[in-house]
Amino acid sequence: MTTHRIGLVVPSSNVTVETEVPALLARHRDAGFSFHSSRMRMHRVSPEELRAMNAQRERCVDELADAGVDALLYACLVALMAQGPGEHRRTEEAVTAQLDRRGQRPAVLSSAGALVEAVAALGARRIALVTPYLRPLAEQVVGYLRAEGIDVVDWAALEVGDNAAVGCIPGERVLGAARGLDLTGADALVVSACVQMPSLALVAPAEDEFGVPVLSAATAGAFALLRHLGLPTVLPGAGALLAADRPAPVAPLRS
Repeated sequence: MTTHRIGLVVPSSNVTVETEVPALLARHRDAGFSFHSSRMRMHRVSPEELRAMNAQRERCVDELADAGVDALLYACLVALMAQGPGEHRRTEEAVTAQLDRRGQRPAVLSSAGALVEAVAALGARRIALVTPYLRPLAEQVVGYLRAEGIDVVDWAALEVGDNAAVGCIPGERVLGAARGLDLTGADALVVSACVQMPSLALVAPAEDEFGVPVLSAATAGAFALLRHLGLPTVLPGAGALLAADRPAPVAPLRS
């Protein structure tokens, strides 16, 4: 069984993504994974701290390049979405170029881009979502998704500004927020639009309760990693997104 090295660029106060993504990928039937993180300092989820965190990106990418990773995930969704439409593409291109200068060509992904990709893979055009963010940042996330052509029919902001506290939000509070959403016409529910807000135990029960495909930043990240590594995107118990193999579209060859 081949072991794939996964590099994670993670906010310093995040304790969830390094738990949930490995737990998801451990369910894969054909491959093994090791995980290697580099951290960017961030405590409060505010525009100022997000910008300061993003400024640490190049150091983190260099550290992960030293480990020779097969895929790199920039694991903070709001840090990119708060910078304006299309930022996940700009960041992924910058990271790809930085690694290319070192002669390395791993798959380069971001949590922001992974969520957009996962929604498209489900064929969903109208979604509802739960975010942990303060309302102004949640509005930026909604606007970002709408700029990607995704109709956000309803959303909730739990108004938690301390990133460490986001990692402690009880699942029942998240599901309670989801129950308050109007899911009329929604093709899918994003139960956690944040890799720090715990979601892994919520996806399957939420699908049973709400009757629509349910995904999260964590399941979207696992899906995108598998897809871009050329591996089957099937993980048991992780919702409709990861219930079937969804090969990546054929990309044009780089000259």
